[in-house]
Amino acid sequence: MLDPEALLRGLFAAGDAGDIKAFDLYLHEDVIVHAPAGLSTIGLDNERESWRKARLAIPDLHHELLDVLSSQTLVAARAVVTGTMRGSYGGLSAEGRSFKADQAVFARVRDNKIAELWEIVDMDMLREQLG
Repeated sequence: MLDPEALLRGLFAAGDAGDIKAFDLYLHEDVIVHAPAGLSTIGLDNERESWRKARLAIPDLHHELLDVLSSQTLVAARAVVTGTMRGSYGGLSAEGRSFKADQAVFARVRDNKIAELWEIVDMDMLREQLG
């Protein structure tokens, strides 16, 4: 049984590695993800598809979780997201432009899986870097 911090770290490590099949270890089947830029999803399959598209556009996508606070049912993290945009994702397009953006993540855990996830990303910072 994974604690909430391990669930969050495992989810982002799997996503960054492109291992979206592993998401069923970390996310509920009916997970709700609140994300900026029209990237919110409902359901595990839809979240997998969103990550698949992200990895196509940003093959070197990486989340570094810097600070993590958790309880039995909640986890919050401050992260830095980096990558090189090679297409379009979330309304942003660029070819070969690298970025580094701040992110905050909050997750609600139920039955040892993430049931709801909020992602807050500094979109202005991304737009500036990607042109």
